[in-house]
Parts: sequence; C-alpha cells; structure tokens
Amino acid sequence: MLLARTRLLVATLWAGSLWGIGYIAAPTLFATVPDRVLAGTIAGSLFNTQAWVSIACGVLMLLLLWATRPGTEGIFAGPAVNMAAKGRRTVMIIVVVMLACTLVSHFGLQPMMAALRASAGPGGVMESAAKNEFGILHGISSSIFLVQSLLAAWLVVKQ
Repeated sequence: MLLARTRLLVATLWAGSLWGIGYIAAPTLFATVPDRVLAGTIAGSLFNTQAWVSIACGVLMLLLLWATRPGTEGIFAGPAVNMAAKGRRTVMIIVVVMLACTLVSHFGLQPMMAALRASAGPGGVMESAAKNEFGILHGISSSIFLVQSLLAAWLVVKQ
C-alpha cells in the first residue's frame, strides 16, 4: 500500500511540474513580461529546473516499480501492493518514454537552442539569422513536451 501511494505521489508531482511550468508559468511569463528575451531566459531556467525534477521523478518511479515486482512482496509492503505484470509493464514503458523525452530535450535540444540564443546578440534569437533554426528546434521541443504531458496524464491514471 505504501509503495502504491508513493508511486501515485511521484507521478502526480511529475505531471504537476510539467503542467505547471509548461502550460501555466511559461505562457504567463510571455504574456506579462514585455521583454521577450528576458521572458525566454526565465522560462528556460524554469524548464531546466523542471527537467531535473523529471529526471528525479523518473528514476524514483523506476525504483518504485522495481520494488513492486510481480511475484514478490516488495520491500515495504505485502502482496496487495504488487501490480499485475501487464499493468506494471505499461507503467514502466510510460515512465521510460517520459524519461527519454526529458533526456532528449534537456541534453539534446536545449543545448542547441542555448547556443543559438548565445550567438544571437542583444536583439535575441528571433531577430537573428538563426530564427528559423531556433523555431524548428523549439517546435520539436514543444512537441516532445506535449507527448510527455499526455503520457503524464496516462501515468497518473494508471496509478
């Protein structure tokens, strides 16, 4: 019972951090801060923090899923905590894909976007020659974030 509740808590934290930053905080920044370069810098910092929250939640979820292997009693609870093998496998796939989304975005796309921002100058990347490349990378990153956000909803429901 404790492991199941802990999994639900971690899944909810993960989903809430994604939704809170991506769909509330970042859009609010761009709607209220007149300087788009500053808003982008703050949003980038928020997404950086959120990526580390995602990595921590993903690793913790994998550990919790390992601790509730079918056919065992887990570390902290009795047999009632065990997930059915199919359900456990589905949750494991969701967690791995969500974690992969974070890793690809944070360690793959974000450094490329940061390099474009750094080379853009004081007018910002949207006023530079790299505007199109940045837009493509931002679109890919946003699509990955949307997939991860939808998977987060599924993860919470599966708990």
